[in-house]
Amino acid sequence: MKEIIRQTLEEARVELEQFIANPETALSIEQAAVLCAEAMKAGNKILSCGNGGSLCDATHFAEELTGRYRNSRIPLPAISINDPAYMTCVGNDFSFDEIFSRYVEGVGKKGDVLLAITTSGNSGNIVKAVEQARQIGMKIIVLTSVGADRIKQLSDVAVCAPKAAHSDRIQEIHIKVIHLLIQLIETQMNFS
Repeated sequence: MKEIIRQTLEEARVELEQFIANPETALSIEQAAVLCAEAMKAGNKILSCGNGGSLCDATHFAEELTGRYRNSRIPLPAISINDPAYMTCVGNDFSFDEIFSRYVEGVGKKGDVLLAITTSGNSGNIVKAVEQARQIGMKIIVLTSVGADRIKQLSDVAVCAPKAAHSDRIQEIHIKVIHLLIQLIETQMNFS
């Protein structure tokens, strides 16, 4: 068991070092944070979505903004698309591919931001949400992985984790990015 622990931690360290070494990493994270802060300063909100663990990350992002991160401050306008009754309604009545796009269509407004999280970049329901957000005039940030070109082309800012054999390595990078985004948004909003 100790070997599994050591090997897993070593894999995570290597992935993080690759991510840090990529010259696009810091720039894309900064651009994403500025995009979010500017939208909120203009009276807009952030919607977030993802599947499975990525939905948990999308929810964590929204609750840290509406609740608190490290310090108390006013709540910031962020909503994760995670209502199970809504998602099963749309999945049953329409299709699983529409669970996020219909919400974006109903709640999203021009000037809002969509944070879409997909480790592969190929999740059909995430792609449809991004396409819907683009039609509305929302700004789009995606957290994905290197090589996810389809979703990157639809976004305003793409933060790409290194490609990994398993999605958990990518998700570990994504949660670090989410925490950085919150910290930078608070800085941009003059809360830190």
